[in-house]
Amino acid sequence: MSVGLLEQIVKLMAANDLNTVDLRDGEQRVVLKRGAVVEPTAPVYYQPQAPQPGGVSSVPPSSPSTTVSAPSEDAGTIAIESPMVGTFYARPTPDAKAFVNVGTLINEDTDVCIIEAMKVFNNIKAEVKGTITKVLAEDGKPVEFGQVMFLVKPN
Repeated sequence: MSVGLLEQIVKLMAANDLNTVDLRDGEQRVVLKRGAVVEPTAPVYYQPQAPQPGGVSSVPPSSPSTTVSAPSEDAGTIAIESPMVGTFYARPTPDAKAFVNVGTLINEDTDVCIIEAMKVFNNIKAEVKGTITKVLAEDGKPVEFGQVMFLVKPN
């Protein structure tokens, strides 16, 4: 891709108020982004908190408990959070298959969903490597900034 072509695309982006353009030509790929640069956040490790001993309880125990609870199935997973407020789409078009499902192997560059914000469709990358263990966002429903959309077991 030539510098002249890229300059023309940047001018078109500004004229049409576009914030991201993803160009692919064979093996070449260029992603152009306008506006404030947002540094990607580090992966967040989701680990439910166990109740602390001696904590306040509204129901007193009837007898001492000897049951050992199993570790949470979500322990050690990485959360993929929404980077913005918008509408979550699990698939590129209504009749297409979902970007990812439970059991899908992903890497840092895998598109996991689209979030529509202000009539702009933003492809969201996984930014982690692993296997999808849970899909927590619902297709076509709103998501908030920082809302956990997926849980990933790291590979």
